[in-house]
Amino acid sequence: MKIGKKFELMVCAGVLATILIFAGCGRQGAAPQAGPPEVSVVTVKPEQIVITTELVGRTSPKLVAEIRPQVGGIIQRRLFTEGSDVKEGQVLFQIDPAPFQAALDNAKAALSKSEANLSAIRLKAERIKDLLVDKAVSQQDYDDAAAALKQNEADIQYWKASVDTAQINMRYTKVTAPISGRIGRSSVTEGALVTASQPTALASIQQIDPMYVDVPQSTTEMLRLQRRLADGRLKRSGGAKNKVTLYLEDNTRYPLEGELQFRDITVDQTTGAVTLRVIIPNSKKVLLPGMFVRAVVEEGINDKAILVPQQAVSRDTKGNPLCLVVDAENKVAIKMLTLERAVADKWLVTAGLAAGDKVIVEGLQKVRPGVPVKAVPFVEPAGGKDAPSQAAPPATASTTPNAPKELPAKAAATTAAPAAGTPAAKAN
Repeated sequence: MKIGKKFELMVCAGVLATILIFAGCGRQGAAPQAGPPEVSVVTVKPEQIVITTELVGRTSPKLVAEIRPQVGGIIQRRLFTEGSDVKEGQVLFQIDPAPFQAALDNAKAALSKSEANLSAIRLKAERIKDLLVDKAVSQQDYDDAAAALKQNEADIQYWKASVDTAQINMRYTKVTAPISGRIGRSSVTEGALVTASQPTALASIQQIDPMYVDVPQSTTEMLRLQRRLADGRLKRSGGAKNKVTLYLEDNTRYPLEGELQFRDITVDQTTGAVTLRVIIPNSKKVLLPGMFVRAVVEEGINDKAILVPQQAVSRDTKGNPLCLVVDAENKVAIKMLTLERAVADKWLVTAGLAAGDKVIVEGLQKVRPGVPVKAVPFVEPAGGKDAPSQAAPPATASTTPNAPKELPAKAAATTAAPAAGTPAAKAN
């Protein structure tokens, strides 16, 4: 009997334990219903940015002078160091002056001879003129004396010009620098025979401080910029000339800023581009003629720029850019966008958003249009950047935005035929 009672107690204890376990499981399964999904949003607000365009160009010296002799002869001395800086008027080569000195001496002697004869010929002509009045000489004698006087005076003028020419040629035996700058290698050595105005230059001088940078810009971009300025979407910066920043071939930024001098008035028919000339200081001679550089040119200032993070922009099945926003009823809505370009890690939006719109940045995979959501402010990841106040240099010379990520499948399906919005490539 005692064994039966023990068995009954054990069965009752097992049943009670089972009931308690199921009761606990029931309480765990009865969790409260989850609320609307949480998304991170940024509130759109206009800000001022400087719009820039990046163009690839090549450096060129401000002044270039090819040194050629103006008289022929033998090079006696070379009076400069190759690759050094020279001053305007500095003697670079010395041509053998002996034959030119002899020509100068000959012209001076002939001039002295003609001047010495002038006095006697003039007195003879005056005496014959007096005798002609008394009919003591014939008219022919007077005419001959007058002609001899004029011929002597002409000889004097001729030999004066010859002396000047000989002096000029004598000076040309000293080949001087026409400009200040840096001289390159010499194409001749001492003892070489050179001729006047020969096709081969003896050396070249280039003035590389300041330096020119010539960059081509497509006429499409030029017209687009002019239209934005005319519409008031952009305005010129406070300076009279556009500022230019250079990036060298190793992607380092050149420390000094340049200025846009002018745009060429002729379009290159092969490329459809016009040349922009930039002038930039080069006191440390970092820039050399012929280098490729990237020039970031300031186009103007946009006082009411709308910027959104690139991760918030998607595209529908037709390639039109769009984003999801939280409306006044805390529901998800679609906004079709018109993009202009990338500005750092954001897109510059020209149409589709207004100040105060809440753009969803994170949580796009959890929502679809029309679904209620809980919006929280977007927090920039550690090491991230806030929205810049100045347009950073774009990744390429093109101002057409790159394709952002695709919209989640559920949201894309509802926007297959948008009522508004155009592709970013047709933004302007």
